[in-house]
Amino acid sequence: MFVIAGVSGHTGSKAAQTLLDRGEKVRVLVRDATQGAAWKQKGADVAVVALEETAKLAAAIEGASGVYLLVPPGYGAADLLANNRAVADSLAAAVRAARPKHVVLLSSVGAERDAGTGPIRALHYAEAALRATGVPLTALRAAYFAENWASVIGVAREHGVLPSMLAPGRSIAMVATADIGRVAAELLLEGPRAPEIVELSGPADATPEDVARAVSKTLGKEVNVVPVPDAEIVKTLVGAGMSEGVAKLFREMIDGINRGETKWQRGTARATRGRVGVEEVVRQLAG
Repeated sequence: MFVIAGVSGHTGSKAAQTLLDRGEKVRVLVRDATQGAAWKQKGADVAVVALEETAKLAAAIEGASGVYLLVPPGYGAADLLANNRAVADSLAAAVRAARPKHVVLLSSVGAERDAGTGPIRALHYAEAALRATGVPLTALRAAYFAENWASVIGVAREHGVLPSMLAPGRSIAMVATADIGRVAAELLLEGPRAPEIVELSGPADATPEDVARAVSKTLGKEVNVVPVPDAEIVKTLVGAGMSEGVAKLFREMIDGINRGETKWQRGTARATRGRVGVEEVVRQLAG
């Protein structure tokens, strides 16, 4: 049996559905039973457990052929890094106790670094904590989520501009969440022989201008990139509902991306490109 966390989100749901479609036995982890009803109808086993509930989590993953884990964003936490590290500690303790055969962790580009990456620092910590359990680990280091553009599609539709905190003209690796979930499922099927690190990007790197062109095509109107000045990033994120502390972490992450320090390395055991391009993601977001 494969155990999948995060099925209320994009990557976990895609991973679980991919495995079910291939006839595999799947257990999904949900925080309340109502979230699991649809999965039960699809034939999945359902375990009601929060990732912070270490003992219950260990019971849910015991005997699993493979487990897909992630560290939920925790944007509402007073201290994002402390919150996410606590979740990582719970994951590691449960894995150490339950000894599943293999763990796939949703990580991020930049997780090889312990500083200068904002919220990605917690994933550096999570990789190390899970690696220390001795259970075979595959860290799936995903590129910048293409779905991150969802928050500005409405602005583009209404005003014809695409606000961007990413530097204009700089091409970066982006990946669709559908590809993340699919590849996570494939790594689980590979089992312990899967690489320790897999870097995942989309079919092609993209600039903010590439995204704007995709939005223009989808909306049928001209859309132009409008850079968000560095000095305005924290203020903009706070205005969108983040705490100042979380906003500062995100500015640190964006700064690293814009300086070319947080990027797809292409020098790991396996570097993989997905199938879903930015244009397809934009069509889905704007549909």
